[in-house]
Amino acid sequence: MEAGPRDTDRDAPDTQHEAGRLSPDGPDDLDIVPEVEVELRPPRRMRIWQLAPIVVLAAVGSLMFAFPLAFEFGGGGAVVAMLGLLISCCAAGWGMMAARRVGHTWPGLPARGSNERPDWRVITLYVAVCAVLVALAVWRVARLR
Repeated sequence: MEAGPRDTDRDAPDTQHEAGRLSPDGPDDLDIVPEVEVELRPPRRMRIWQLAPIVVLAAVGSLMFAFPLAFEFGGGGAVVAMLGLLISCCAAGWGMMAARRVGHTWPGLPARGSNERPDWRVITLYVAVCAVLVALAVWRVARLR
């Protein structure tokens, strides 16, 4: 006597095995689905120790850039404003590099490591916006003299 369910198909020689049923030697090969790999690690995020110095540098640089331009402190205002602009740009570059390390990309640009090419229109737009901002900053500082 067997301890388990009986295979009634084995007893009846006329019966054909249908897809999805068990054959005498195990499951059919047609029912095997491909395996899917799933990432088990949590997504990388920017930590507070990465963000804090970037935010502090950006705030200090912005204040150094804004106050001389707004209140025109004598003849040294242009120098302090350009130093503030430099510190702000350094903070922005530091922030972009930290974001790139954890896998963030600029909108419209492909992810790091993918074989996609960036769209030239998006790059042109980014370059144009940066050029306008730099031109406005230089024009404003030059007007202080």
